[in-house]
Amino acid sequence: MHILKSVGWFFGLVLGVISIGLVALIVLLFLDLRMSSSIPPGFVEDFTETVNQRKFKEAYELAREDGSFLGRVMATGMSRLQYGIEDAREAAMNMVESLKAGKENLITYLATIGTLGPMLGLVGTVYGMILSFMELGRPGTTPRPDKLADGISHALVVTLLGIGLSVPAIFSHAFFRGRLIRISMDTANIADDLLTQMYHNSKKGASAPTAATAPSADARAVPTQAIKK
Repeated sequence: MHILKSVGWFFGLVLGVISIGLVALIVLLFLDLRMSSSIPPGFVEDFTETVNQRKFKEAYELAREDGSFLGRVMATGMSRLQYGIEDAREAAMNMVESLKAGKENLITYLATIGTLGPMLGLVGTVYGMILSFMELGRPGTTPRPDKLADGISHALVVTLLGIGLSVPAIFSHAFFRGRLIRISMDTANIADDLLTQMYHNSKKGASAPTAATAPSADARAVPTQAIKK
């Protein structure tokens, strides 16, 4: 109760809104940057099995309907696969960087809150000290100790809450930034492997009729040799 009374309604409202935003942002990033949701193992298995069966249209639909990090990257890369594997890889890597930039925008807000907390604490400190000096500077009266204590208490409480707000924000920023880098690297590597696998399977499917025509040419040569004999 002393802390709530000392912080004041203005600083209490500002710090309360920022605290709610910080908690909501942390929960959102935690759910969004889970490894299991960004690179679903089930999607990788289903996609690999579909490609091995040479059901390329079904594989593309599977990737397009999947809203995960990997699914969106694969859908973009596969849309350019008809122009060659290098073009597909470039499109997939560009999509990885685009998605990474979008996630970094949210993570940047954590760094902003981590910087804003001590600044608000400093403003509260200055305001509390001003209140105390105003009490000391009243002419013709003896400064009241309770008024001096209120100003100093306000300064210290706002500083405490500002620092307490910045610590989890800075930690969360470092944590989610590292996780995003790991997810981006893993997504890029897995997407490259899956695109290469699909490309080679499509080449095998295209070369199968060519290989099948070779025996027919030899077979046509057999009657000719028999006639000569």
